[in-house]
Amino acid sequence: AALNYRLAPSWRYPAPVEDIQAAVSYLNQHATQFGLDPTRLVLLGRSAGGHLALQVAYASNESAIRGVISFYGPADLYYGYTHPANPLVIDSRKVLVEFLGGSPDELPEIYRRASPIHYVGASTPPTLLIHGGRDELVSPAQSRRLADRLRDRGVAHVYLELPWATHGCDFNLNGASGQLIVYAVERFLAAVSW
Repeated sequence: AALNYRLAPSWRYPAPVEDIQAAVSYLNQHATQFGLDPTRLVLLGRSAGGHLALQVAYASNESAIRGVISFYGPADLYYGYTHPANPLVIDSRKVLVEFLGGSPDELPEIYRRASPIHYVGASTPPTLLIHGGRDELVSPAQSRRLADRLRDRGVAHVYLELPWATHGCDFNLNGASGQLIVYAVERFLAAVSW
């Protein structure tokens, strides 16, 4: 299923997370109607959607989530604020302030709650992280740091960094990045959904 969610600045955190949680709940409740196996759910998101997939998979108590895949999604919003994107690409601090309602100095607990990296623990589902090494929108350090946290906590995960790739490197599935990403996703899904 493809999910949509409310966007900032009209809707702030946690509205988008609540939308994904509601969709997951709805799919579980109507799994038979849609021909789904509710015990084999894997969340996947790209960029902001990757952040939301990680957030819902890590912070919820949804046992049906068997895995999560993030394509170049931010995992630590405080880190993202203190290490902003290239300003020629995007004003990432402004984006975070609009999404969360203020700066980390003003809302430290909100930044913590909105950061998937802080939810990594024993019940964290297996995770596939994919990031381009030349991403100037969301630093690959976001995925590297999350991979380190997952490793330190003993959580099954794979981190695939494509050194040549930029943000959105998966758009052309026939290109080198797209082919590697599809291969990694297929293997990950086969491993976690049985």
